[in-house]
Amino acid sequence: PGAPRTMQIDLQQPLAVDSITRRGARLEYDRDGNVVWVPVPGTRVGGVDTVVVWYGGKPRVAVNPPWDGGFAWATDDRGRPHIATANQGLGASVWWPTKDTQTEEPDSQRIAITVPGPLVDVSNGRLRSVRNHDDGTTTWEWFVTQPINNYNVAVNAGHYAHFGDVMEGEAGLLTLDYWPLEQNLGKARAQFGQTPSVIRCFEHWFGPYPFYEDGFKMVETPHLGMEHQSGIAYGNRYQSGYRGRDLSGTGLGLEWDFIIVHEAAHEWWGNSVTTADIADMWVHEGFGNYAESLYVECLHDEATGARYARGVRRGIRNDRPIIPPYGVNAEGSGDMYYKGSNMLHTIRQIVEDDDLWRSILRGLQSTFRHSIVTGDEVRAYISERAGLDLDPVFRQYLETTDVPVLEVRVEGGPGSGRLAYRWTNAVDGFDMPVDARLGPGGCTRLHPTGEWQTVEHDLERASAFDVDRDYYVRVLRPGHEAPVMAGATCGG
Repeated sequence: PGAPRTMQIDLQQPLAVDSITRRGARLEYDRDGNVVWVPVPGTRVGGVDTVVVWYGGKPRVAVNPPWDGGFAWATDDRGRPHIATANQGLGASVWWPTKDTQTEEPDSQRIAITVPGPLVDVSNGRLRSVRNHDDGTTTWEWFVTQPINNYNVAVNAGHYAHFGDVMEGEAGLLTLDYWPLEQNLGKARAQFGQTPSVIRCFEHWFGPYPFYEDGFKMVETPHLGMEHQSGIAYGNRYQSGYRGRDLSGTGLGLEWDFIIVHEAAHEWWGNSVTTADIADMWVHEGFGNYAESLYVECLHDEATGARYARGVRRGIRNDRPIIPPYGVNAEGSGDMYYKGSNMLHTIRQIVEDDDLWRSILRGLQSTFRHSIVTGDEVRAYISERAGLDLDPVFRQYLETTDVPVLEVRVEGGPGSGRLAYRWTNAVDGFDMPVDARLGPGGCTRLHPTGEWQTVEHDLERASAFDVDRDYYVRVLRPGHEAPVMAGATCGG
């Protein structure tokens, strides 16, 4: 009874709808910009139905993929077509009709792409069939059995070669498939050999790879890379680092391929655990960048991983908050990467128990596996599992551009043996504990607040007071006009 339910379908111009059908009958629809409104009579909550959208046109050409995306119409180094999609932020509706939101995901997805015969299409999930047609085209049909973000659904068409491997993972046998361009097969066999070590490291820290049913793939693309679920886009040109550079300035980033490591981390953070609003992209990118330091730790040790984490601080700008306004499809500062990572690295120091910290990371993945979450849910989970009120810490690093400053002074004059300290440049209620050097005997845990507190010290000079460098904070010492980054070595 009453008016029929109305379905919203997103399709970005200049793509045009030809017709919309249901059970063979045409449906009326109205178009308002990039939104198509379709009344669908006789539907009910919980029901299953099929609506077919017939559409066409030339989709937007990507200006600078993957950052300014759409369809990338490129050629390989032999002058042959190399085509790919990349549309995070812009939206999947730039090339196919969909409900274009991160708040929901289809339970599964069939992807059938028809290309000129010499080309191979590699999309997400597992290959179901290859059908050759009389007109010289070929249809490649792929199927994703797990929930998937629609921006992750991808076309990758080129003159591909293929090879694969199988590894024993936490949840059983995991297939690894690699699709380089034909001429890069030798390079790919060498470069992609890193992949099993990356998966093993992240399974240790985060839990089982989230998409065993669909496998893990790396697909060479004409753009740098993107976390396309179960079919990661790879365009780092078979070199170590980020386009041959070490983003941390430590040299450690040149020991591995940035795109393999960072985009693989997104299978956990972004693809399995997905935020409802891109304003919370710090959950995707902060954890993704933090995973890089954990991979360095897997290759070396905790102290070396921490050195990488501190190294990427040089990329922090503190230009605007990491979290922008919600509900307006806004992305916050690029600090979601390096500052988000260092916030997590700092919280690890606060927790002061690596087994607990690892259980928190794995618990986030098991609790919210294949789920849509809010940043607040992630923050609350970490606080609850850590047994600490970390809300002021999250507010400080995610919602402001201020780096907290621990101000210290001598009470009672030089040689008094008492040092006063307090947090400044911080949000209300900021009470983050820190490990500080008070003398030659090592470090002591302090619990500063915004009010002055005192502690006995055994420093030869009060100005030698310092905080463990693995906390992303600054220290204002007696006799100094400006605060400096913490630099003490308390742990590894």
